[in-house]
Amino acid sequence: MSTDQPPPGPGDPRRDPRPGEFPHDPPPPAPPPGSHGVPPPAGDAGSPGAEPPPGGPGGGLPPPGGYGNAPPPPGGYGAEPGQYGGQGPLAGMPPLGSLPRRLVARIIDSLLVGIPVFLVLGAATGSFTSGYDNTDGGSWLQQAVFLLVYFVYEGLMLTRRGQTVGKMAMKIRVGMLDSGNTPVGNPGWRRAAIYSLPQLIPCLGFLFWLVNVLFCTWDKPYRQCLHDKGAKTVVVSTA
Repeated sequence: MSTDQPPPGPGDPRRDPRPGEFPHDPPPPAPPPGSHGVPPPAGDAGSPGAEPPPGGPGGGLPPPGGYGNAPPPPGGYGAEPGQYGGQGPLAGMPPLGSLPRRLVARIIDSLLVGIPVFLVLGAATGSFTSGYDNTDGGSWLQQAVFLLVYFVYEGLMLTRRGQTVGKMAMKIRVGMLDSGNTPVGNPGWRRAAIYSLPQLIPCLGFLFWLVNVLFCTWDKPYRQCLHDKGAKTVVVSTA
């Protein structure tokens, strides 16, 4: 009698059922990522072997200054009101104020200060005739009062907003050379003092003033007068 038995068939109870063959059998659990040759999900930064997301750790936008983006220019040029980021001798500096605008601004400020000073002095002396100016003492006194008032006027305006009335009319402003900020405090007062106070010295004061105001015609590249160099300021356009 032969002991060989035929292999179990599909309906034979001796055969082990295959997983999922019968409807009531649950499907086998999926292997974890990275095992049995199954690659992990593409965006899972915590899985072994996963590529880092674009833009560095955490994904998102590239870090500041990356991908060739130049850093912002040093200082305040372009951040002050009226600054439009034009090109100048410094990166980000607005265009320099033109010499004709600067001259007209000075004329406006001189008239704005000089006319009230003349009227007040005329009322104080009881005379508005030229006889007051014919004496050396009277002429020097009138000039001294004008220069002192102009010094205070310009110092206050520059330290508060970097502009006098004349500069506002001509759309120019004074800013610190290294940053473009308003010359608050000592720089603004120093600039006003170098322009006005040396003229109190007879003869030599006028020569200094003449060299001072003409210095910007040949100075390169910032067109600074001596009072700009002393205060480390520059005159730029606001429009």
